[in-house]
Amino acid sequence: MTELDNLALRAALSRGVLTRRTAMAGGAGAIALALAACGSKGKNPTASGSGSAAPSAKAAQDMSDSEKLVNWSNWPEYIDVDDKTQARPSLVAFTKKTGIKVNYTEDYNDNDEFYAKVRPLLADGKDTGRDVWVSTDWMVARLIRQGYIQKFDLANIPNHKNVDASLMDVEFDKGRLYSLPWQSGFAGIAYNPAATGGKKIETIDQLLTDPALKGKVTLLTEMRDTVGLVMMAMGKKLANFTDADFNAAIDELKKAKDAGQIKGFTGNEYTKPLASGDTAACIAWTGDVVQLQADNPRLGYVLPKTGATLWSDNFVIPAMAKHKKNAETLINYYYDPAVMAQVVDYVNYISPVQGTKEVLQKEDPSVADNPLIIPDAATLANTQVFRGLTAAEETKYSAAFADLTAG
Repeated sequence: MTELDNLALRAALSRGVLTRRTAMAGGAGAIALALAACGSKGKNPTASGSGSAAPSAKAAQDMSDSEKLVNWSNWPEYIDVDDKTQARPSLVAFTKKTGIKVNYTEDYNDNDEFYAKVRPLLADGKDTGRDVWVSTDWMVARLIRQGYIQKFDLANIPNHKNVDASLMDVEFDKGRLYSLPWQSGFAGIAYNPAATGGKKIETIDQLLTDPALKGKVTLLTEMRDTVGLVMMAMGKKLANFTDADFNAAIDELKKAKDAGQIKGFTGNEYTKPLASGDTAACIAWTGDVVQLQADNPRLGYVLPKTGATLWSDNFVIPAMAKHKKNAETLINYYYDPAVMAQVVDYVNYISPVQGTKEVLQKEDPSVADNPLIIPDAATLANTQVFRGLTAAEETKYSAAFADLTAG
């Protein structure tokens, strides 16, 4: 993927990405540790993240046929918007096509914050007031483990056949019975050539050991990206790593920190220091960097040859949802390539739907030809998804990472 290096992209790329990724990083630390340990009566907190071991979510009587309504919670700025009217064209078209009204709420600002809001209702077997929402991979794994989300009736989602095969084969939800991807993104390496003496920074080893970068490197507070990239650089697979693999990666990070190599751990507040050169290189999310490249095309971004992390935010249907079939109809609608192309053309994340590129080649070639939005098979083949964790693992690993990032 050498074409990604120093790739200057249009200024409108990744609307809202700064808001979203900051929010996702916000779950680190004490809140994450406390919530990771949460269980509930009658649930098995050590059940695996997928498959038959997960407890069954409670289902309500489905009112979809008599109530043409669906309640959808999503992250802010994560859907197409008409900049003049502020309407959401794809939702308007969905209601016109199906007669189903969508109550669309942008109240999902952080995975753990949202979980804390809905968990008491889910634990008590009550309706959350939502029929569908969008959770990040690791939160999906937790929700499956705790029996808080329902299996799809895929007969109501025939367009799921259009989902890219690379996003269907995930460890935390084998067969995609409980979740389907909404949008995806990468974590890789960003660097400022003005601060690296013109040197390209292309490997995790360079970040952690290159003397020229000492004290000018930042890593992410998102454990799954920072530790995940280090484990991949060590030749480990994120789908089946062990405690020993995780601890070995933590040890490598501690060595770098103790040696003064690492300036700090951040959410996406790395962007301004990277742009100014105060930070020479860092682990970074794609959307942040391409926004910076609009003003400074010399900034570099690389997906390491040892692999990049791939994350997705996913549709899920909670227990006791009152309009499950309507939610599945909504999900099916967005897996039409023409509809997903409309969304992707605005939000500029990775499309999960095959056929989106062909639509965009006619409507917006600059987006269709951007490998960070429509990655090719070779790029996707070199990415990995961090596996789902048991409750015990989540508590243990979060504690180890919190100890690393403290101070």
